[in-house]
Amino acid sequence: MPADGGADRRLLAGWGRTPATAADVVTPRRAAEVGTAVAGADRRGLVARGLGRSYGDAAQNAGGTVVDMTGLVGLRAFDGDSGLATVAAGTSIDALLRALVPLGWFVPVTPGTRFVTVGGAVAADVHGKNHHHDGSIARHVTQLRLDTPLGARTVAPDRDADVFWATAGGMGLTGVVTEVTLRLLAIRTSLVRVDTERADDLDDLMARMVAGDARYRYSVAWIDCVTRGRSLGRAVLTRGDHAEPDDLPAKRRRPGRGDLLGYDPHVRLAAPGWMPSGLVRPLTARLLNEAWFRKSPRSRHGELHSIPSFFHPLDGVRDWNRMYGVRGFVQYQFVVPPAAGEVVRTALERLTAARCPSVLAVVKRFGDATPGHLSFPRPGWTLALDLPVGPPALPGLLDELDELVVAAGGRVYLAKDSRLRPELVAAMYPRLDEWREICARLDPDGVVQSDLSRRLGLRPDARPERPRRRRDGSARGASVRPVGPARA
Repeated sequence: MPADGGADRRLLAGWGRTPATAADVVTPRRAAEVGTAVAGADRRGLVARGLGRSYGDAAQNAGGTVVDMTGLVGLRAFDGDSGLATVAAGTSIDALLRALVPLGWFVPVTPGTRFVTVGGAVAADVHGKNHHHDGSIARHVTQLRLDTPLGARTVAPDRDADVFWATAGGMGLTGVVTEVTLRLLAIRTSLVRVDTERADDLDDLMARMVAGDARYRYSVAWIDCVTRGRSLGRAVLTRGDHAEPDDLPAKRRRPGRGDLLGYDPHVRLAAPGWMPSGLVRPLTARLLNEAWFRKSPRSRHGELHSIPSFFHPLDGVRDWNRMYGVRGFVQYQFVVPPAAGEVVRTALERLTAARCPSVLAVVKRFGDATPGHLSFPRPGWTLALDLPVGPPALPGLLDELDELVVAAGGRVYLAKDSRLRPELVAAMYPRLDEWREICARLDPDGVVQSDLSRRLGLRPDARPERPRRRRDGSARGASVRPVGPARA
C-alpha cells in the first residue's frame, strides 16, 4: 500500500486495452491487509486484480477500489513427495515455474501466458492445451483461502464445496482469494516432445483431433482465419507430452537432474511503446497467415521444445498487445458441444466474409467440465480469436456469433469478454441464479463488484448496465477514459 496507507488512483485496462476505467488501487503486502481493504470499500465496492491479463473488464472497478494482489507473493509450503504447493494468490505462474521446474515439478494447468497470478487463474478457472486430458485448474486445487465481507474462510472441493465451486470461475466476485494449494505434476525433464502436422481444412483438422488427441496430454491447433473455399480452416496441429530422459539425444543426457531440468524463461523481445492501429488488416493478416502455415512442417514427430516455446510462445515478446495499436483488440472465445462443430465453421466463414481479420486464432477440444457455476470449459470445441478494433462490421458480427453459440448450447469466456449482451448470460451459464444465491450469502451488501459484473448484471443486487456501444462492440460507460496511458 502507499506509505500513508491510502490508495493510488490509476487508470486500468484489460489486456485488450479497451475499455479503460479509473479506480483507487491498494496493494496489500500481507493477507490481513486484504481484509482491511474489503472492510473499507465504499459503495462502488472492490475487486481483486492480478497481472492484468484478463482481456476485458473483469479486473476493473470504475470509481471503486481495486486490490492489486501482486504484492502478496511467495511459496508458503511445498511437499516434494506429494507435489502439493501452497502459494500466496499474487504469485505468478512464471514465478512458480522458475522455482519448481528445476525440482522436477510443473503446474497442472497453464493458460497461454505464464504472466498470470495463481489467484487470477482460479478466479477464471483457466484451461490449457491439456483440458481434454486434465481439465481446468480448479480440478487440481485442494483448498483455497477466501476473504469475503463476512470474514476469511478456507474452502475446498469437499469442504464448503458450493463456495469453492462458485469461486472457481467466479471472476473474483465471491471475495478475494489470498492463498491456494495446488497439486503439481511431476516431470523428469524441462523439455516437451512435440508432434506437428498440417491440416488441409477444418474437416481434416477436426478428424485428426478426434482420432488422435487421446494419445497426447497437450493438443492445440493454430487455425488460418483468412483462407476461404476448400482451404477454409486449414491449420497447424501441435501435440505433445513432457519428454522423458530417453527422449533426449545422448549428448543432452548429462548427469544430474539439474541438467535435464534447466529452465530459461527470459523474454527475448519487447513490442514498441507505441504502434499505429490498422497494421492488422485483411492484407497483412492474409500474408501473416500464409507465412505461418507455410513455415510449419507438413509432418514432424518427436521434436523437442522448451517449456516457454511450447506453452507460452507469445510471452517471448513483452507487451505484445501493443502490436494492435492504440485502439486495442477484442479477444473472443466460445465453446460449443462436440456435435456443434459446424458453429466453428460458420464463425470462420462469417469472419472472412466481413473482412474481420484474426492472426492469432486457436482451436482446442475440451474434456469434462468442473462443477463450477461460471466455469467456462465444457466438453466440445473451442475457438479463440484476437480481433483488432476497427472493422465497422465487427460489433454486429460478434452479436450474431453469440446467438449461434447460445443456440448450440455453448458459451463465451467471461475472462476475455468486453462486449457480451447481458440478456445472454443466463442462457450461456444456466447455473447463474444458484451462483448469485451463494454470492448473496457471502456478501449480502454487494461489496465485491467489478465493471464486468455491473455490465452483465451478474451480482444479485445489480441491474445490467446498458451503455452505448463502442465501435468494437465493447461497452462505453460514464467512467471510460482513453486507453493510451492505462496500466494493463
